Formats: sequence, structure tokens, C-alpha cells
Amino acid sequence: MNASFDVAIAGGGIVGAACADFCSAAGMRVAVVEAGPIGGGATAAGMGHIVVMDDSPAQIALTERSRSLWMALARELPADAEYVTAGTIWVAADAEEMAEVERKRALYAGIGVRAEVLGPRQLSEAEPNLRPGLAGGLLVPDDGVSYPPCAARFFLERAQARGAVLLRAKAVELMETGIRLAGGEAVAAGAVVNATGAWAPELTPRFAVRKRKGHLAITDRYPGFLRHQLVELGYLKSAHSTAADSVAFNAQPRRTGQVLIGSSRQFGAEHAAIDQPILTRMLERARAYMPPLADLTVIRCWTGFRAAAPDKLPLIGPCAGRPRLLLATGHEGLGITTSLATGELVAAHLSGRPFAIPPEPYLPSRELEAEGDPLHE
Repeated sequence: MNASFDVAIAGGGIVGAACADFCSAAGMRVAVVEAGPIGGGATAAGMGHIVVMDDSPAQIALTERSRSLWMALARELPADAEYVTAGTIWVAADAEEMAEVERKRALYAGIGVRAEVLGPRQLSEAEPNLRPGLAGGLLVPDDGVSYPPCAARFFLERAQARGAVLLRAKAVELMETGIRLAGGEAVAAGAVVNATGAWAPELTPRFAVRKRKGHLAITDRYPGFLRHQLVELGYLKSAHSTAADSVAFNAQPRRTGQVLIGSSRQFGAEHAAIDQPILTRMLERARAYMPPLADLTVIRCWTGFRAAAPDKLPLIGPCAGRPRLLLATGHEGLGITTSLATGELVAAHLSGRPFAIPPEPYLPSRELEAEGDPLHE
């Protein structure tokens, strides 16, 4: 291939598409290498929750910055991206979890994120289908939801309107000078970005990214059944577990009137087939929080693979000693939320423009393994 690009991006999921969008907006000549559907893989399998998370200062910075970018972009998103500011309610089952609600509210107040504590009656009024007896919750009204595949397509189409090129091929090797494709052809580029999600280790095996399988289910249309994204505070314990399989209540209203139900997390499950015991546990957990879900018809269930980094932060930026090889992976369950901030960071690394947030916590050098070299000079 004779054409040379400033940056070649392996992966056409929402993270790769966002990288293409921001890099093209910065004036770079961009190529995206993707053999499958745009917005396929984990992007198509995800819930599309746009949420500020507070596990660490670095996670707060990345999710808050990205949510602000989503909010600024909301009016430009096409209708099929289904962006809705539904708000999140973190549901507290007991007094211990209400203490966590108060902690989260104080933290959010300190960073300028709107949040409101709900008592039992307020929670019931906000979501009448929740079970009686819950202790309350925390409403974060500016959180949103989106339909990720169509959002990814929109980001890539914006990049293409600026001259970006989509190459329908499989990337098999990342080099200092570009990407080698499955047919032996090479895409010449001044920099390369690995945005292939859970499959990133196939191209950059030095970095510790593991597949974490998840299940989701979606119901038929029941307008008004659910008004906010609901997440049990026990979800945080589930997300933090790195060994045991886990489930937690997580329900999302879709613009269609459907209810999207999650979630599960599994390490070591490499097959894409539905694990019936895990799915059953997940749905039972959801019904325990919202008993009327038992009367709704589930029309489809599916699985996907999150790209998980050991310290719960994505790998974003250049590799140590290889400044023209960048990673944009390891986002686990926050790839949709953080896609825009990731694209912004990648573009800043490549263009030399100022960073909106400090880039150091996400640099891949923190996760280098002792052996292996992903590059061939």
C-alpha cells in the first residue's frame, strides 16, 4: 500500500473510532484497520452507560472528563445513537450502603458533579418497581446512556469526512512503521494505535490485558417501566473482584422502552456462549431488586468480553521506549464512557497539544511485563 498516514489505528470499536475522530480533528491523516463491523465486539455487547466513577482519582478524572465530552456532543449525535440523559441511581439496600451513598455524594460535590441523596420514599417515587424496604440511593442526574454501535459509527464517519480511511482488513502485526495486514500488505504510518480491546495482547503481548466475560439481557418494550439507570452499590464489590465469578443488579432504560439487564463478570471464560448458571444468577439478582421484572419478557441474551487491566485503569498512550506505538485498551466496563477522553488523550500525545487531564496514570509503562516484545523492527 503506497499511501502513508500520520497514524494507523487497529480496531474499529468505539475507542478506535473516537481515536480516529480526535486525531483527524487535530489535522492528522488517519487510517483505521478493522475487518469486522464498526462498533462490533465489546462495543456492540456493552450497555452504553455514560457515568462518573470514583474508584480512584485517575478514574474520576477520566470518567468525568469523558462524560463532559459526551454531554457537549449530545446535540450532534444522530437519533440512532439513542443518547439520553437518564441519570444514574446508585441503589442502597441497607444502612451500610447508605453510608457509601453519603461518601459518594460528598466526593461528587467536591468535583462539581451534581448528585442528590434519596431516602426510601424518594427512591420509591423515582422508581416504583423497585422492591419495598430499600434504604435509599444516590441520584446522579447528568449521567447518560447511549447505543454504542451507532455512536461508534458516528465518530468514524466524522473522521472520514475529514479524510480518514477505513481499511477492511485484519491487523496481524504492529511495527514501528505501520501495521501489517493478514494478506501480507502493510499500512505505512508515522504512529500506530492498538485499540483492539480484549484482543490487544495478540498485537502487543507485553501488556497485561485480560478478557472478562459479561452477560446482558434485554426485554420487550415496556415504556415507563424504568426511568433511570439503576446500579446496586454491591456492583462495586463485583467489579473489584478479580477471581470469583460475580453478578450484580444493573438495569438501563432504552429509548425504545426496553429494559437492558446486567451484569455479570467472569475471568477465564474464553467461549462466547451463554453460561446458563451465570445468566440465571444475574436475572435472579435483578428480580430481587425489581420483582416486577419477572412479568417482563426477555427477548434476547448475549455475551461480550471486556478488556481488563490489573489496576482497573485503561492503558492509554505511548509505550516506554516506543513513542510511536500507542495503546488505547484495558477499559473493562467503562469503554463506552471513557472512549471520548481516550481519543482526546491519544490525539494530544500525537499532536503535542495540551492534555485536558494529566496523562501519567494511564501510561502503558506501568503495566509492562518482564518478558516479550510486541514489535519487530
